[in-house]
Amino acid sequence: MKPSTYILVFVLSSFLKSQVINAQSVNQNSSKIINDSTQVKKSLMSADSVHKLKEVVVSTKKPMIEQKIDRTVINVDASPSNAGSNVIEVLEKSPGVSVDKDGNISLKGKQSVLVMIDGRPSYLSPSDLYNYLKSLPSTAIDQIELMTNPPAKYDASGNAGVINIKTKKSKTMGFNGTYNGSVGQGVYNRNSNSLNLNYRKNKLNVFSNMSYSNWEGFNDLKIVRNYKDDNNNVKAIFDQTAFSKNSEKNNANLKVGFDYSISNKTNIGAVITGFINPEKNNNNNTSFLKNANNVTDSIVKSVNDVSNKWKNISTNIYIQHKFDSLGKELSVDLDASKFYSNSNSLLINQMLNADNSFRSKQELLGQFPIDIQILSAKTDYSHPLKNKAKLELGAKSSYVQTTNGANFFNIIPGGQTIDYNKTNSFDYKENINAGYINFSKEINKWGFQLGLRAENTNANGYQKGNALKADSSFTRSYTNVFPTTYITYKASDKNQYSINFGRRIDRPSYQDLNPFIFYLDNYTYNKGNPFLQPQITNNFELGYTYNQFITTTLNYSVTNKIFQESMIQDGYATIVQTTNIGTKTNYGIASNIQLEAKKIFSTNIYLAYTHDNYKGDVAGDKLDISADMYLISLNNQFKFDKGWSAELSGWYRTKGVEGQLLINPLSQVNLAVQKQVLKTKGTIKLGVRDLFLTNFPSGIIRFSKTEADFSNRRDSRIVSLSFTYRFGKSFKAITKKSSGADDEKGRVKVSGN
Repeated sequence: MKPSTYILVFVLSSFLKSQVINAQSVNQNSSKIINDSTQVKKSLMSADSVHKLKEVVVSTKKPMIEQKIDRTVINVDASPSNAGSNVIEVLEKSPGVSVDKDGNISLKGKQSVLVMIDGRPSYLSPSDLYNYLKSLPSTAIDQIELMTNPPAKYDASGNAGVINIKTKKSKTMGFNGTYNGSVGQGVYNRNSNSLNLNYRKNKLNVFSNMSYSNWEGFNDLKIVRNYKDDNNNVKAIFDQTAFSKNSEKNNANLKVGFDYSISNKTNIGAVITGFINPEKNNNNNTSFLKNANNVTDSIVKSVNDVSNKWKNISTNIYIQHKFDSLGKELSVDLDASKFYSNSNSLLINQMLNADNSFRSKQELLGQFPIDIQILSAKTDYSHPLKNKAKLELGAKSSYVQTTNGANFFNIIPGGQTIDYNKTNSFDYKENINAGYINFSKEINKWGFQLGLRAENTNANGYQKGNALKADSSFTRSYTNVFPTTYITYKASDKNQYSINFGRRIDRPSYQDLNPFIFYLDNYTYNKGNPFLQPQITNNFELGYTYNQFITTTLNYSVTNKIFQESMIQDGYATIVQTTNIGTKTNYGIASNIQLEAKKIFSTNIYLAYTHDNYKGDVAGDKLDISADMYLISLNNQFKFDKGWSAELSGWYRTKGVEGQLLINPLSQVNLAVQKQVLKTKGTIKLGVRDLFLTNFPSGIIRFSKTEADFSNRRDSRIVSLSFTYRFGKSFKAITKKSSGADDEKGRVKVSGN
């Protein structure tokens, strides 16, 4: 190629680049760019007919964060710093998302968020979901969708909204995959390994994900309860140190599936997922019972060894048919899942006098089998209309059956006897039938989306009796409607406004409905509640986006019959039970800012103010508690030469309120450095989480005539080394369909969490 042609090619590429300012301007002016590039190419051809341009490519780069009418979309590959990271680390960078050390994922300060993977439930408890997502490399993820007010197509559960993690599947013919392995060291060690594989040939695509993680950890809880009389004077003191160690916690997950194109318009597929999560916990508590003068009267030493193993297998079969190229589409999903757990505990309480001399001893053996079966079917239909309008409608039906046992045995010299006062058996059945309709349309600068979902719930519970207790049962049937409304106004290329409203429901987890007692020690135990009612939340949100780099939202929500983990006094014992405590009012403002300096440094800043008020009744005690919480989250990315990059991130939140609990300020700082190796196919990353050991919850609890202070130290500072290797052909992401059992599977509290 002659020098003159190189110059003309350079001029052409510069001209095209000048047209592509940002993703919005490209979308508006794409036809103009293509026409202009065609004219320039014709000029080149006529000026030099011998030397032809091989190709003219007009491409657009996705922004890291996109604001759509009903969701915020995180494009994972748009941020180079995500290379070599895992999904938890990507979530922690997402606006409004926070992940605590227990694996609880929050969206805009609310923990009742439904986490889905490819539109399917995560199946796992918060801690197990945390470990699974930490073992999943970011290279396996295409997008993360944040929906504070999900559209009517989604199940109405989750008052904080939905986080949908969309994985990649390759359109490239052939074989590719990703391996991710990491080791970490805190006080105890941990490790994880995962392998993602994909093979596509002709009309068939086969994919799989395998992961395994193992870790040990601890919780060091200190709690002081002051019991008061009617005159508000201290009459007794409970001073406890509780040390819990996860001596074994393994997570093995497997996912295999295929997609097959019957024709250009019809696809079928199936996915099988499963996991085995064995866990062992060793709990050692020392409790001092003191009089009003803080003098010890007696001592209780408790040892509680708990072992548990959750097993799951789930299947999804789908068919998807496109009637035309305009978007008319029908899909059908069938789901079946089975969860099984058999937990055992051995509680030994040793009562001592103040001088540590022996008084008495009690041994209690517990067995807790759980069997959960879920069936669901759903269908969705999408029909495009004229003038940028679309109609969507669908239906879903699900059936859940749970069988739960709590068998207690007092261990005595020479054998064991059944404790009929504690032994219980509980069966629960639930059927939910739902239908929805959703309409969207664009009119000039305006965007509208209106939806309505109806869900009919039918449930019955049967508590079996024993030699000392009679049978009991309950039946419930109710129907709720859930409207959603979204309006956007695009004032200019740089200014966009939005308003949305949505109604949500949270149903109790199946385990929380079980009227069982699980003893931590003689003075603290968990108890189920078969009388729990669903909570309903109405969410309002106003939003403003400037130039796709700053988004500010105002939000307001009211939750009725909110259920929270409550503390109830029973003599000198504390019962921890999930109850409907009343009404929660929440309002706040949040801003997310993205800044970039010459592609060397970028930062994401999230600022939020939240006001929470809980008002109601807990076991006859009036509850009226409020708190203002401020949150700042920073994520700084540094990119250097020769494949080196670094990350400095952290967050700080002031005190906040969760039901009866007033939580003191919390913070965390993370640091990481990484290097691309093996011709950019591999990434080595060294990181430190909670660098300054500041993420330790503490706070105050007020209930009945009890005032309590607590603090909880955990194995939170972790130094980790990870390696990611990508092999085969490059990924090209396509969207995978969702299945139908989103809400039901999300209500399974694996590992009792």
